[in-house]
Amino acid sequence: MDSIIVRTAARLLLPLMMLFSTYLLVRGHNAPGGGFIGGLVAAAGIALLVMGGGLRSAEAIVPAGRARRWIAVGLLLAGLSAVLPLFWGRPLMTGLWGKIPLPGVAAIEVGTPILFDVGVYIVVVGMVLTVILRLAHEVELWKL
Repeated sequence: MDSIIVRTAARLLLPLMMLFSTYLLVRGHNAPGGGFIGGLVAAAGIALLVMGGGLRSAEAIVPAGRARRWIAVGLLLAGLSAVLPLFWGRPLMTGLWGKIPLPGVAAIEVGTPILFDVGVYIVVVGMVLTVILRLAHEVELWKL
């Protein structure tokens, strides 16, 4: 699709969609949301970019080969969050919590659930972008 309206809307909406995606990811382990829906929103932003500017504009941000590698990295993070408690003598998939001190601010309490959510987020973004970029590549081939 070659429309200046869609192209402009995609460029304006992409940063907002990424910010909203990050918000959904961070709030997910305490409320509805999380890695899955956050990853879908992020991938939808890239899909909108593909619709507006074509395959080249999306691959400038995320090359297709990199999107496939994200799947493995996300699975590794999610698996690590499940196995990490075993090293502390806890059962598998038990939540571990710790505090990270920030200068000038009180310490932030983080745990393995956010690590799991980040892993799921990366897997979802990688999977959806792999499919979208592959389909866009096929469309480019049919245009020739």
